[in-house]
Amino acid sequence: MDANRVRQILSSSAEIDVKYNGVSVWIDSINEDGRTATVHLRDPGLEQQSTVEIRELIEE
Repeated sequence: MDANRVRQILSSSAEIDVKYNGVSVWIDSINEDGRTATVHLRDPGLEQQSTVEIRELIEE
């Protein structure tokens, strides 16, 4: 994925399925470097945030 698509997903009201290493995640924000994003697992019981490379995110 690229930074422009991450920005589009963040501004969209639609629920867009994004995966990181095969696991569904929510994108919380794009970081200032434009290469990484903060995400968390879509599982409601897991609120742990991670910083990941945008290029490793896959839109389903």
